[in-house]
Amino acid sequence: MTTPSRPQRFGETHEVVNQTPPLASYDMLAADPALTAAIEREGAGWHAEALERDGRALTQPDVLALADLANRHEPELSTHSPRGERIDAIEFHTAWHELLALLRREGLHALPFETPRPGAMPARCAGYFLHGQLESGSLCPITMTFASIPVLQKEPALYATLRHALLSREHDPRDIPLSAGKRSMMVGMGMTEKQGGSDVRSNQTRAYPIDTPGRGTAYRLIGHKWFFSAPQCDAHLVLARACESDAISCFYVPRFTPDGRKNAVQVQRLKEKLGNRSNASSEVEFLDAYGVMIGDEGRGVPTIIEMANYTRLDCVIGSAALMRAALVQAIHHARHRSVFGAKLVDQPLMRNVLADLALESEAATVLFMRLAGAFETSAAADGAPEERAWRRLVTPAAKFWVCKRALEFTGEAMEVWGGNGYVETGPMGRFYREAPVNSIWEGSGNVMCLDVLRAFERETDAAHALFASWQETAREHPALGPALDALLQTLKGDPATREASARRIAQQLVLTAQAVLLAKHAPEEVADAFIETRLGDARGETGRVYGTLPARFDHAGVVRRAFAV
Repeated sequence: MTTPSRPQRFGETHEVVNQTPPLASYDMLAADPALTAAIEREGAGWHAEALERDGRALTQPDVLALADLANRHEPELSTHSPRGERIDAIEFHTAWHELLALLRREGLHALPFETPRPGAMPARCAGYFLHGQLESGSLCPITMTFASIPVLQKEPALYATLRHALLSREHDPRDIPLSAGKRSMMVGMGMTEKQGGSDVRSNQTRAYPIDTPGRGTAYRLIGHKWFFSAPQCDAHLVLARACESDAISCFYVPRFTPDGRKNAVQVQRLKEKLGNRSNASSEVEFLDAYGVMIGDEGRGVPTIIEMANYTRLDCVIGSAALMRAALVQAIHHARHRSVFGAKLVDQPLMRNVLADLALESEAATVLFMRLAGAFETSAAADGAPEERAWRRLVTPAAKFWVCKRALEFTGEAMEVWGGNGYVETGPMGRFYREAPVNSIWEGSGNVMCLDVLRAFERETDAAHALFASWQETAREHPALGPALDALLQTLKGDPATREASARRIAQQLVLTAQAVLLAKHAPEEVADAFIETRLGDARGETGRVYGTLPARFDHAGVVRRAFAV
C-alpha cells in the first residue's frame, strides 16, 4: 500500500492538471493572417492601427467577462412605473451598456458615413468581425442603426435632426427624448407580423395621416409586430399600410413623440430566445403610435430592403465571427490538452478536424471582406458591373451558406472541447446557441436562395461580368474551371425548374466565389485543400463531416496558419 507523497488538505482529493487555461490577452488581429491581408487588399490599411488596438483590447479578461455577464443577466421589461404610468422600460445589466460603448467607440455603427473615404466599409466590417468574436447580442442594435443611415439620408429634413445622434461615438443609455439632450441614438426595425413572417406584403398594420398624407408627413399607426428587434431603440423603421392606397409604406416611428411623451408603442412581452440572450426582442402593438412616412407611399418594401441588404451582410460577418471564435478556442484547447499520451493538436485525426474547420473559417473571412469592398465600390457612379453582382447576387447566397455552415461548425468545435464545451462555464455553448439566428434573421435560407435567382434574372449582365472576371483564375485550377462551367449551365437552365434547385445554385455560387478568392489570395496549400474538397474530386471522399480531408494535404500547416500565436 502506497502513501500520499504529501499530506492531503481537508477537502482536497486530487491535483488539477491537464485543463486548458482560459484563452485571453492575445492580439486578435495579428493572430488572423487571412483578415490582416484582406484589410490591406480591400483598401482599409489606413485603419489597421485602430483595429490592432481594438483586437488587443477585446481579449483582455475584464472585457471577455462582459460577454458572459450580459448573457447571464438578461434584459427585463417593466411595463409600468410604480405610479402606474406606462413606461415599457427595458433594464439591462451594466455589461450590456459597456459592450455597446465599445462598439460605438470604434465607430461600428456609422464609420463609412462618418468617415467616407476609400476602404471605410471594409474597415468597419473588419472591426465588426473582431467584436463578433466577443459577443453577438450587442451587435444587433449596432447593425440596425448602421443600416438605417443610408435610408434616413434620403429624407434630408429628418436626417438633419438625427445626424449628430446617429453618428455619435458615445453610447448614451438614458431612456429620454433626443430633444431632452440625449447624446446618441439607436434605430431598430419592425417588419414581421404574426400572419406573415417573411411575407411582409401580408402585413395588416395600418397608418392614417394626421393631416396631409404623403412622404415626410405624420401618421398614426394601429397594428402589431410579432418580432420587434431591440425595443429600447430610440426609433424604429416600420412597415404599415397607408390607408389611402392600402399599399405597404415605410415609417419612422420614434420612441418619444415630438412633444416629449412616450410614443404609443406598447411592448407586450420580451421573447424568450434560444440565443442572443443579451439583446431584447419583443412583441409590440401600435395604439395610434406617431410615425413619419419615409420613402414614397407604396414603396415601403423597397425602402426597408435597402436597410435589410446591409443587415444581411452583417449576418454573414456575424456568422463568420462565430466560426472564427469557435475555431481559435478549439485550436487553443487542442494545443494544451493531452489525451492518450499526446497533445490533441499533434494527433492526426484531431489535426484533420481542426484543419478542415480552418479552411471553412478562412473562406468565410475572405468572402465577407470581398463583399464589404463591393458594397463600397458598387455604390460609386463608375462602379463596375461585377462589383454590383458581388453585392446583389453573392450577398444573399453568402447569407444562406455561411450562416448555415456556422451551425455545424460551432457544434464541431464544441465537440473538440468535449464535456467542457457543453457546460455554461465556457463560451462554446453560447457560440452554439447564437449560430442559428443569422440563418433566420433578415430572411431564412429559402428566402435568400430565391433572392439569388431574382438577382440573376434582374442583373443578368452584371452576373455574367462577374463570372467572366472569375474565368482566368478558374482556368488555372483543374477543379475550379469545371465547377464554374457547371454553375453557368445550371443558371442557363429552364427558369421553371430553377426554383427547386435554388439551394444547390446558391451553394455552388458561394463555393465558387470562395474558391476563386482563396486561389487568388491564400497560400497554395489552403486554396488547393479547399477547392479539392469542396469542388473537386476529393469532394466524394469528404462528404459533409468536418475532419475528412485527404492525408495528402498539410493539416498541421493549415492549423498553424489559422491561429498564429
